[in-house]
Amino acid sequence: MLAPHPSLLLVLVNHYIRTLHSTTGFLIHLLVTYTLTFLAFSSLIVCVARDPGPVSPEKPAVEEEDNDRDDALGLREALMAGPDHDDDYLSPVKWCRKCWAPRPERTHHCGLCGRCVLKMDHHCPWLGGKCVGHRTYPAFFHFISCITLLSAYIALIAGRAFWWSFNNPNSVLDQATPVHELFLTAAGVIFALVVGSFTIYHMYLISTNQTTLESLSPFLLLRHIPPLPVSLRLSDPPLEHELSYKQRRIVRDAHRAVKLYDLGWRKNWAQVFGWNKQRGWVYRITYGGASKGDGRSFPRNPRAEEILSKLATRLATADKEA
Repeated sequence: MLAPHPSLLLVLVNHYIRTLHSTTGFLIHLLVTYTLTFLAFSSLIVCVARDPGPVSPEKPAVEEEDNDRDDALGLREALMAGPDHDDDYLSPVKWCRKCWAPRPERTHHCGLCGRCVLKMDHHCPWLGGKCVGHRTYPAFFHFISCITLLSAYIALIAGRAFWWSFNNPNSVLDQATPVHELFLTAAGVIFALVVGSFTIYHMYLISTNQTTLESLSPFLLLRHIPPLPVSLRLSDPPLEHELSYKQRRIVRDAHRAVKLYDLGWRKNWAQVFGWNKQRGWVYRITYGGASKGDGRSFPRNPRAEEILSKLATRLATADKEA
């Protein structure tokens, strides 16, 4: 983010102050670019410093003896739990076998981080090798939005300055300034297109209340369907490699048709950014704000259960159809 600023300052000073003698234009462009830079840095710090979504809530300190007793009870209850128990260790939906801990709804295990993350969106190597999850997703979206706006704005002001220099070669102060203008224009356009396309994609995800993993992994739907007949000899929930080609196609079609957590775009955006929180706009403008809820449970699309039941029925009868 700081790499283009020396060239930007050179262009602003040479073009707006020394050539056009426009102090107002210089100050406006300086204020806008550094405001966007500050906002991008603030959300980047939140993404890097904040835990993306701890699955285990912090517990108050207690006596060591009580801790040992609670751990023993927790393990015993997990091992004795039936299929309908919330912490069923036999169910990959409710229990993470790698962390050996309960896995709440929309939680995923990150192999790179070696932990489960609440409402995990994706693992981002550009954010210090951390995951983007329930507690950092608003800041992440804020960050890429600010980078997109900053890149587009730099491309605009540098492009206008380069066009002026191209049409008025005799008024250019030196030969280096147009080179900086061209460099900033090209870099700004490239970053605006690349990061901007990523931003638009996440706007779509927010509007439909999906994570990147949920959008790119249609077979996650299998975690939510009702149990299939035992005669199919499938796991509960079914695994992708156990399905026939026809069954896989049915799952992919259902994934395009149903969004489990889609409540309408207004409610979806409100859920991600916590629009009803006091003084929320200050936090959202500064670093993106915070999502609603604890990240462990989410309201579903009213039609979700009906569609999942139909999906289970189609999977059960897929290979019997002519």
